[in-house]
Amino acid sequence: MRLGITSKLFFAILLTCVVIALAMAAAMRTSFNQGFLGYLNEQEEQRMETLRPTLANAYAQHGNWDFLRDNPRRWFSLIRPPGMPASDAVPGRPRMAPPESDLTGLNLRVSLLDADKKLVIGNPRVSQNAKLKAIDVGGNTVGWVALVPFQQVSTGAALRFQEQQLKASSIIGGIAILLAALVAWLLARMFLAPLRHIAASTHRLTTGDYATRVTVASGDELGQLAEDFNHLAVTLGKNEKLRRAFMADVSHELRTPLAVLKGELEALQDGVRPLTSSAIQSLQSEVATLGKLIDDLYELSLSDVGALSYRKSHTDILDVLRMTVDAFQERFAQRSIALEVGIPAHQAAFCHADPNRLRQLFANLLENAARYTDAGGKLVITAALEQRTIRLEFQDTKPGVPDHMLPQLFERFFRGEQSRNRGTGGAGLGLAISRNIVEAHQGTIAASASALGGLCITVVLPLANGISS
Repeated sequence: MRLGITSKLFFAILLTCVVIALAMAAAMRTSFNQGFLGYLNEQEEQRMETLRPTLANAYAQHGNWDFLRDNPRRWFSLIRPPGMPASDAVPGRPRMAPPESDLTGLNLRVSLLDADKKLVIGNPRVSQNAKLKAIDVGGNTVGWVALVPFQQVSTGAALRFQEQQLKASSIIGGIAILLAALVAWLLARMFLAPLRHIAASTHRLTTGDYATRVTVASGDELGQLAEDFNHLAVTLGKNEKLRRAFMADVSHELRTPLAVLKGELEALQDGVRPLTSSAIQSLQSEVATLGKLIDDLYELSLSDVGALSYRKSHTDILDVLRMTVDAFQERFAQRSIALEVGIPAHQAAFCHADPNRLRQLFANLLENAARYTDAGGKLVITAALEQRTIRLEFQDTKPGVPDHMLPQLFERFFRGEQSRNRGTGGAGLGLAISRNIVEAHQGTIAASASALGGLCITVVLPLANGISS
């Protein structure tokens, strides 16, 4: 039979409480026995102190101890407590309670020794552990009172008292164990109820139910675990949504050029369309589109896992930007878009970067502006050198992007306008690749609304040792 975690926790807490209760009972019993015996022995020592003057007076009257030798009746009359009659059966006299020391059988354990510590009368079993009290007469020690130590409770009253104490301790221990069992059961249920709920939710999560959530009912570690579970469920749900969207987008982006190629080839094969240079150019265009999409997907996958190669060197960022802008002059002219670069020709900003990847970054941003900006608009590029970074801004004119879509621009296959066709909107991978390139250079990239009415892409890159000129 396998025990659940609730039963294990219950028995663990209960066993701990039982062990503690038994240990406390044993310690209390030992302490009680030692303390009770110590109390009785202390009473006997006080009783011995009262015997010393009585025996000293008797010795002074007789001059020796011979009057006590082999005379137990005289001996017991001497050690009888003061005020106690010779016989308890005296008519008309109330019976006096004996002192506590006599309840332990002191009269039977006390002995009288002479000056040489030889037995005169009393208990003959005087051991080395016996307590000795000197009897002095005229400044000389004439004898000793010896008492065999009290080892265990033997009288009825003392035994009854001891039994009552042990019985009370046992009852208290039993009640404590029952309370411990109740508390252990309550704690086990209270602590493990959230865990069982999280376990059930985890099982639903493994079946694909990413909408499942756990109620956060406390601020302790269990509450933190519930919050982490909810974050995990949100992340898994988002990743699953992105995965499905990614597969749908990839299949759509691949299907479109393949469908065009298939249609063109079938038209050529059936003789519907003659094999002319324009037909070949159309086929090459679709092949180039398909090849670029595959290359972008490959580079994106490499950058996601950190496997995209970077050959960083001491590079002038602004020089790379100027060369990339020069290469796009004709492209913007064809689109009737003005390209303004507000960067002085002599200004330089050096960074530890890969010039080829920076060129790819700037090309993606320029291509994005060329695709999305309306004809007759413009793109303004500015650079601001700060203490340890350079801030590049790419601001274009209309159309703009709604504010709620700005954070999604750097997600793969995302387009600000879903109605755009592939010829205008591209595959939607350029900004995702750009973000990975910027992050690989320990920089940041963000999108915001442009003051010109369009989109503003801001790139911040660290300078090499914070130096610029």
